[in-house]
Amino acid sequence: MPAQNRTKFGIYIEIPYTKYGFSMYNINMNRQDDLQRIGQCFAINPIVAILGPRQCGKTTLAKMYAETVEDFSALNYFDLEKPDDLARLEEPQRALENLSGLIVIDEIQRKPDLFPLLRVLVDEKKPRQFLILGSASRELIKQSSESLAGRISYLELTPFSYRETQELEHLWLCGGFPQSYLAADDIASYAWREDYISTFLEQDIPNLGIQIPALTLRRFWSMLAHYHGNIFNAAELARSFGINEKTVKHYLDILSGTFMVRQLQGWQENIKKRQVKAPKIYFRDSGLLHSLLRIKGKSQLQIYPKLGASWEGFALEEIIRWHHAKPHDCYFWATHSGAELDLLLLKDDKRLGFEFKYADAPTKTKSMLISQEELQLDYLYVIYPGDKNYFLADKIEAYGLENYLTDVMQSA
Repeated sequence: MPAQNRTKFGIYIEIPYTKYGFSMYNINMNRQDDLQRIGQCFAINPIVAILGPRQCGKTTLAKMYAETVEDFSALNYFDLEKPDDLARLEEPQRALENLSGLIVIDEIQRKPDLFPLLRVLVDEKKPRQFLILGSASRELIKQSSESLAGRISYLELTPFSYRETQELEHLWLCGGFPQSYLAADDIASYAWREDYISTFLEQDIPNLGIQIPALTLRRFWSMLAHYHGNIFNAAELARSFGINEKTVKHYLDILSGTFMVRQLQGWQENIKKRQVKAPKIYFRDSGLLHSLLRIKGKSQLQIYPKLGASWEGFALEEIIRWHHAKPHDCYFWATHSGAELDLLLLKDDKRLGFEFKYADAPTKTKSMLISQEELQLDYLYVIYPGDKNYFLADKIEAYGLENYLTDVMQSA
């Protein structure tokens, strides 16, 4: 039997028993807000795309949403990783034009030539909606933005976060991919992530039409792990890897477009000081970062020389996810004179600043005061792994990460 967990307002996680086993972690898969967001998007457009990395829960969420739709038929579900469903779409117009209601197409990036047809079908004004799932960004699935402009809404789904797990330590080590987080132990989790990385490089990337040898991209990805939390230096990486800067940027864009890496852009304020323009690089899943660094368990993580950078990137990603912030809402800020801010969130007409400190009791710094003044922040949070909240200055507060996420949850 599969492993299942269902809550009144959540969705279930269903994973077949495999060589990785299962832990006893209790997952409250409360993604009611994601279900509501799908409904809100359908009120605006007839096509909704859920995008996110493979095996992060897109299919589970789509099936749960389908359960809320009256008269949803199994014939309206197409999984393009299944040969039978691919065969059903050999003549896509004939297969789709007589269907009504909700139609789900999973792994849409495997058949991007469907997008022009979807435009024709939704323009017929018949009672049907399309929920499409993809494991690549809309920039990589170019046809969606070009063919469906004004007809499609996009939602990004991430792996597990604090919202689902209600704990942070194991989530930081193993990351949020369900089968990694739920594996029986740290070794099984590491083994799953190694298999995931291999499959991603050997199958997922070629399925997007990207012809880069798996070994080459893995070497680049592993090298990039050592730049986690640092400003991207294309010239330095190009020299280290033995390729030109244009190719380095191309490889980085691929990893960004498949939700593996975040390029956090530098904010440019209208001030006289010289400001950093190059992006910062963060791995979006801490478990994959640790795998590429060959960190297999807690003991290895605790002696890793860049332990603080790992935690800070994990905390940054949790804050972004919790606020449902989009890429154009998120920036870092730094000047060439040394002042910097780890994360600037532009949300609800407010400027929220975040500093991430892997420390027992962070203190006020000159850089914080400069950031607050120059960026005119509404509030600056100094996020750290402790459990106490305390003020450092006016509108500057040290906040434990779990406390911050809990308080946001209660006030949402």
